[in-house]
Amino acid sequence: MIPAIVVFWVGYLLTFTTRHVFHRLSSLLVLLLVSVFLSLAIEPGVNRLAARGWRRGRATIMILLGVLTAFLIFAGAVGTLVGTQIADLLSESDAYITDTVNFLNDNFSTNIDPQDVIDEFNDPDGRVQEFIQSQSDEAVRLSLAVVAVIFQMLSVLLFTYYLVADGPRMRRGLCSRLNPARQAQVLKAWELAITKTGGYLYSRALLALLSAFFHWIVFQSIGTPAPIALALWVGLVSQFLPVVGTYLAGILPVLLTLLDSPVNAAIVIGFIVVYQQIENYFFAPRITARTMELHPAVAFGAALGGAALLGFVGALLALPAAAMVQALASEWGNRYDVMDSHLTAVPGPRSSRSSGDSNAPPDSAAATPDPT
Repeated sequence: MIPAIVVFWVGYLLTFTTRHVFHRLSSLLVLLLVSVFLSLAIEPGVNRLAARGWRRGRATIMILLGVLTAFLIFAGAVGTLVGTQIADLLSESDAYITDTVNFLNDNFSTNIDPQDVIDEFNDPDGRVQEFIQSQSDEAVRLSLAVVAVIFQMLSVLLFTYYLVADGPRMRRGLCSRLNPARQAQVLKAWELAITKTGGYLYSRALLALLSAFFHWIVFQSIGTPAPIALALWVGLVSQFLPVVGTYLAGILPVLLTLLDSPVNAAIVIGFIVVYQQIENYFFAPRITARTMELHPAVAFGAALGGAALLGFVGALLALPAAAMVQALASEWGNRYDVMDSHLTAVPGPRSSRSSGDSNAPPDSAAATPDPT
């Protein structure tokens, strides 16, 4: 009979060791998690190239280089935009301060002297200049952080390459340990995860390109600085951050246009709101019809949970993770016909109803059993 005190200390040591190992390997686990989802996203493209005679290694490298190039272009465009605007703001600080103070005095009945604000801003012993000088000490720390991010990106790309290029061999090794029935289940779940997760990410990328294109037209027409960079920013952030992404993405272009013209800022706000409705009713249903559309509540809840676990990376990974879980759950269990009720009626597209038929039946997809 083992004494209780021995069981307690053995359990305590095992728990302490597990927590210590997990804490030390947490960054590696995050990199592996990012690599897994990236591999699921690009494997459909690799499979298509492999079916055309490409070697999987070469196809994987080509797609990864395309993804990396697109990311670097986006990061460089947004970084250049932010740096240019900060430099312009500092060089033309007196004019911006004067315009801002005059706007406040004219619209909010304040009585602020612009010269007093300018003197306070330019005072070498003032709080503003002390804050600016204090940030210069962060240059070394920022450089080290950039080097760490580059190393992590290279690690993710390397893990992803091996997961995709050597994917068939890895799956053969896994299936060799399972009986035929279990192999069929594992391979079916794996293929479903690849198809739905990759399709979901491709659909979001296509919606991001559409959003960037139409926002670029508006930004270019009203003379917004760096319209291409701002359009890419709005497109990507609005599609890959659920619910609040559209409004967070719109903050940067609104602020930049507000510095030049409040009227242009109002135009940007109006277009963002209008385009969101057009996307919800026309673009998104057609693009996601063959892939998967997450319910907004599910997407928002998944993003909050992912952010709580892994921060910003978790919020981004939560969407493809939720899409994969939803796809796997949709294949589980039986499906039955849904009885007609006002609680289950799903309105169909407006174009499919005649203007005078107010009692048209609900969307047939709501009452048709799953063919699987």
